[in-house]
Amino acid sequence: MALPEARERAVVLLIAAVQFINILDFVMVMPMGPDFATALGIPASRLGLIGGSYTAAAAISGLLGSFFLDRFDRRQALGAAMLGLVAGTALGGFATGLPSLMAARIVAGFFGGPATSIAFSIIADVVPPQRRGSAMGKVMGAFSIASVLGVPAGLELARHLGWRAPFLAVAGLGLVIAAAGVFFLPPMRGHLAAAGSVRKEPVPLRHLIAQRNVLLSWAMTFVVMAGGFVLIPNISAYVQYNLGYPRAHLGLLYLSGGVVSFIATQTAGPLVDRFGSFRVGTFGTLLLLVAVGGGFVIAPPLFPVVGIFVGMMFSLGFRNVAYNTLTSKVPRLDERARFMSIQSAIQHGASAAGAVGSSLMLTELPGGALQGMARVGLASIGLTLLLPLFLFTVESSVRGREAAPAPG
Repeated sequence: MALPEARERAVVLLIAAVQFINILDFVMVMPMGPDFATALGIPASRLGLIGGSYTAAAAISGLLGSFFLDRFDRRQALGAAMLGLVAGTALGGFATGLPSLMAARIVAGFFGGPATSIAFSIIADVVPPQRRGSAMGKVMGAFSIASVLGVPAGLELARHLGWRAPFLAVAGLGLVIAAAGVFFLPPMRGHLAAAGSVRKEPVPLRHLIAQRNVLLSWAMTFVVMAGGFVLIPNISAYVQYNLGYPRAHLGLLYLSGGVVSFIATQTAGPLVDRFGSFRVGTFGTLLLLVAVGGGFVIAPPLFPVVGIFVGMMFSLGFRNVAYNTLTSKVPRLDERARFMSIQSAIQHGASAAGAVGSSLMLTELPGGALQGMARVGLASIGLTLLLPLFLFTVESSVRGREAAPAPG
C-alpha cells in the first residue's frame, strides 16, 4: 500500500504511539515487581510468573490470530486489539493477589500480542523495504520512550500513590491512543486486494511452513526472546536486593537506560538500511554478551549497576531493530499478518519460557536476594550466541530472492 511520504511518516508515528502503550503496559510491570510483590505477598523469586502469564496468553492469541487477522482491515483489527489490551491493563489495578494479577495479565497479553503483530504488519504494508529500517527504528523507539518517560513515571506513581496507580494511568492513556488509531489511520485493505477478495481464505499455513526462510525466522525469534526474557524480568529485584541499588533511584536507572536505548534504535535503523541486519545485529549481539557476562555471570560484577543496565539497553536497541527489520522482509503482502501473528506467538511463548525457566533456576534468600543469577546469565549468553548465524542465513536468502528476476 503506497502512501505519500508525509502520510507514511504520520502512520509510522501513530503506530509508534500504539506500540508505546503496548510496550509500556508490558515493561512497567517488571520494574514494579518488588512493589506489588511486597503489597500482595508474592515471593520475589516468582515474579517471572507474572511476566510469563502475559507472554503465554499473547502466544496463544498469536496462534489463534494467524487464522483470521488477514481477513480484516488492519485498522479495525488494531482498534479491537488495543481496546482489549486497555481492559486487561485496567484490571491489573484491581488485583488482590497473585491469581488475580496473573488473570489480569493474561487478558492484557491475549490482546497485546495481536496488537504487536498488526502494528508491524501495517509498517511493512506502508513502508517500502529500502526505508523500512528507519521506520522500524522509529517504531521500536517506542520501547525507549516507554523506558525514558513511562517506566520512571510509573515507578514514581507507584512510590507516591501506590502500585495500582500506574496500571490505571496507562489504561486511560491507552484508551485515548486507541481512539486516535481508529479515527486517524487510513483504511488498511491492500492485503485483501492482494489475496484476491475479502472472502478468500488466508494463505494456507502449510504454505508458510514449507518456506525455509519462514522457519528460520521463527527459530531466530525464539532465540532472541528466550535469551532476553530469561534475564529481563529479574533485573529490578537483582539490582536492588543483590547489588544494593536504592529503590528511590530506580526511576533514574530506567530513565538513563531509555535515553541510551532511544539513541541506539534511531542510530540502528539507518545503519540497517545501509549495511544490513547481519552486521548491525551482530554488533549489538557482541555488546550484549559483554554486558550480560560482566553484569550477571561474573561475581562481583565488572561494571556498576548503571553500566550494566545502560550497556544492555544500548545493545538490545541495535539487535532488535536489525532483527525486526529483517523478519519484516520475509513474508509476502498477502501472508504478512499470518506470518506476524505466528511470529508474535513465538515471541511471547519464548518470553514465557524464558521467564518461567528463570524462576525455576532462582531461589530467594533471606532479605530478598536472588541465588542463581549466574546460571540465568549463562543461559542468556548461550541462546544469544546463536543469533548472528540466523541473521546471516536469513538475510542471505532474502537478498537472493530480491535479486532474482521476476517470474515471466
